This record gives sequence, structure tokens and C-alpha cells, in this order.
Amino acid sequence: MGQSFIPAGYAPHLSLYETQSAISLIKRVFQDALSRELNLRRVSAPLFVEPSSGLNDDLNGVERPVGFDIPCAHANAQVVHSLAKWKRMALYRYDIHPGKGIYTDMNAIRRDEELDNLHSVYVDQWDWEKVITPETRTLFTLHQAVTGIVSCICDTQLTVRGKYPQLCDTPLLNRHVAFITAQELEDLYPDLTSKQRENAFAKKHGTVFIQGIGGKLRSGKPHDGRAPDYDDWEMNGDILFYNPILDSALEISSMGIRVSPESLDRQLTLAGCDGRRKLPFHKMLLEGQLPLTMGGGIGQSRLCMLLLGKAHIGEVQSSIWNEQTRKVFEDAHITLL
Repeated sequence: MGQSFIPAGYAPHLSLYETQSAISLIKRVFQDALSRELNLRRVSAPLFVEPSSGLNDDLNGVERPVGFDIPCAHANAQVVHSLAKWKRMALYRYDIHPGKGIYTDMNAIRRDEELDNLHSVYVDQWDWEKVITPETRTLFTLHQAVTGIVSCICDTQLTVRGKYPQLCDTPLLNRHVAFITAQELEDLYPDLTSKQRENAFAKKHGTVFIQGIGGKLRSGKPHDGRAPDYDDWEMNGDILFYNPILDSALEISSMGIRVSPESLDRQLTLAGCDGRRKLPFHKMLLEGQLPLTMGGGIGQSRLCMLLLGKAHIGEVQSSIWNEQTRKVFEDAHITLL
């Protein structure tokens, strides 16, 4: 069955049709709350971009984008991995002022994703980005956004539990965020892998933000991979919640203060990606033409999993799973969409 599994004693709290209704409720309530909390306006976003633009997210640098040609446009296109760089360009084009921003529904295909309870080749998330100033380009600003997003998630959970009382036996999420840097986490658990550290810390604190992802730690390895051309590796991080059903940390959001011209210059060199300097997006950023921003992505299916007490991401989204995984879940009378 690969890495997917059914936790002992697991049974869905909601029927298939109740689940679909609850997903709709979560998405409506949460995105409205997020928009108010961070002062964001919804915009439309692309499903694909031209490779030559430099706008696609390279993730860890090894994932292969899905590409195709568009004969009538005499162009090639790539399905996005994320909208991290596109959003910053959109803020520039829309002439959005500091303190305001945008959010959008992002749909992507990550063909090389390892499939398990939390991962699918289909990615759906709320992508958001807002303009900041040199004075507000600080960790305080980042932490304010983190606590605001966590509050929106906790408020959404209360709304959903009010409509579906059968969810009330699932634990309430912790509104208090435990902040820790990736280096502090490594120092705390030096003998564990990065994922094991996340699991241990999340189990202890419930809701955590791990800061400083992408650069090498004192061990010589980064906590996790990050492309060098959107997040500032010293001012980014992940929001994680402890998921008691899977007994593990569940990453809900990757976010951060975005690179400045100076940090982009440094990180491109550290990552061995100096060839990107000639791409349109990178050239504009290095020349200081793009606004300073912060932003991130919030997983829609993962949030639904967490709030509805689901054991597998396939219970809340349609995708393709290997036959062994599908059969094991069918035998347990659990539907993967």
C-alpha cells in the first residue's frame, strides 16, 4: 500500500455527502476570515505559465513540471507547482499599496510527489500575498500573520463543529502558537530527522511555527528544501498542527517574508542558481522593481482533513491513487475520491 495506512480503530465521522457539504462550508468560512484578517482581495490566477518567464516554483529543484505546447500561441507552458512568484508580479501589476494584498485558489499538479496519507499529485491551496514596507519587513510582521492565520483556522473549526456535532469528539486546536527556529529544533532533538523533530515538537505543543527553512543548519543540512527565489530563508517557516489521528505533525502552511534584492542575490549564489538572474522575474526583482512582500500557501485539502478528522487526503479530494491503496481503503469501507 506504499506509505498510506489506516490508523487503528479509525472510522470517518461524516458520511460521504456530509463530507462534501462540510468541505464547502470550511472553504467559504475560512477564506472569508483570511481575507478580513490579512486585508486581502480575491483575484484569478493561472493554471500554467511560460517556462521562460521564471514564474514557476521550482520547489526543491528536482520535481518535473507538467508541460505542453500551445500551437496557436506558438508557445510552451508549464502547469504551476505554486504561485509564489506569480503573486508578487501580480501585486506589481495591480499596483497594490502596502498593507493590502491578494489571495487566490491555486490548483497544481506535482507529478513526482510521493503518495501517502498527506500527499497527492493534485495540490489545492489558498495562495496569498501582501505588500509590506522596508519598516515592516520584520519577524514581528511575520509572527503577526502566523497568529492571525491560526486564529482563522481555529474559528473555522468552531463553526464546523457547530454544524456537525459529531465532530465535537475531535480535539480543539490550540490557538497558542509555539514559535521555534529550525536550528533550535535541531539543537533540541539532535538525534532525530527533521520530520521526527516536527512530530515530537508538534505533539508536545499542538500548534507550532518552525522558522528559518532553506539554509543549512549547523549539522550541514537544511531542515527542509526551499527554492532560493521567493522566501527569505531567515524569515520564513511552516505552520504545523498535531494530528492525533495520524499521530504526527500536519503542515498546513508554508509562508514567509519574501526575498529582497539582497537576499535573492545571496540565496541564488548559495543554491548554485545564478543562471536564473537573467529570467524576467529575477531581473526585475534584483533591480528593485518589484514590491517587498510576504505571503504563503494554505493547503485546502489538508485543512479539511484536519477539521473533519480524516485519515487520508483522498477522503477530501479527487486524485489518482495506486491500486493497492485504493483496495485497502475500500476493504475498510473508506472511500477515496
